[in-house]
Amino acid sequence: MSPLDGKVALITGGASGIGAAIARRFAAHGARVVIADIDPAGETVARETGGFFIHSDVSQMDDSFAAVQTAIERFDGLDIAVLNAGIGEQGVFVEDFRPEHYRDLVSVNLDGVVYGMRAALEVFSQQGSGTILATSSLAGLSESPMNPLYAATKHAVIGLIRSVAPSVAERGITVNALCPTFIHTPILGEAIPYINDLGVAVLQPERVAEVAELVLLRGGTGQAWPVVPHGEPSPFAFPALPSIMIDPNQPLTETGT
Repeated sequence: MSPLDGKVALITGGASGIGAAIARRFAAHGARVVIADIDPAGETVARETGGFFIHSDVSQMDDSFAAVQTAIERFDGLDIAVLNAGIGEQGVFVEDFRPEHYRDLVSVNLDGVVYGMRAALEVFSQQGSGTILATSSLAGLSESPMNPLYAATKHAVIGLIRSVAPSVAERGITVNALCPTFIHTPILGEAIPYINDLGVAVLQPERVAEVAELVLLRGGTGQAWPVVPHGEPSPFAFPALPSIMIDPNQPLTETGT
């Protein structure tokens, strides 16, 4: 049985690209889906999946809470929140910094995850269970000289996921990040041929949806899952930083008896 069977999933940015692919896969495996997006094309995805569409601007906290409430009212609950809505970077940071676009990046890519997480956690904490998946990027795991502001928001998402996960684990809540490589979505736009010319793979959104379901099946938390064209999907191996924080000049304190 799929881990999605009978579940209710809210998917932000579900009108196209990764969000739409996740909605279709989740619905095909037994989930009921709510599509939250500013793009009215989300209505089409909702019809295809037997779900429900709500116009939602993730940069507005009230909209995030309204989307969660809509899922509860429409389908009598919420089990999964996929915080996927995002935008790409425009211009070049060094030569062409645009403060207004920087604010847009932060408000959608980071604030949208923060607000969506807050709204979902309120429900999940009360019911003692729930799953949060946030779409970050490979740009959140490494340097990205071509789009540093975008990368900064995606690094922040991973930091948020890893930091929140331990504090809600005892409440039965898992919190993880998806970190796709280049995906054939509207964010890439006309850049896809240039990326292909570099010999870099551009994957289809359905691959991200496959990994999203796998993350649910594995049941871990506080993890970042790269979505790349090779190898079996697995969580990214972060360094064990606490071990290098210990003062070598101080004796270790023994605990217990």
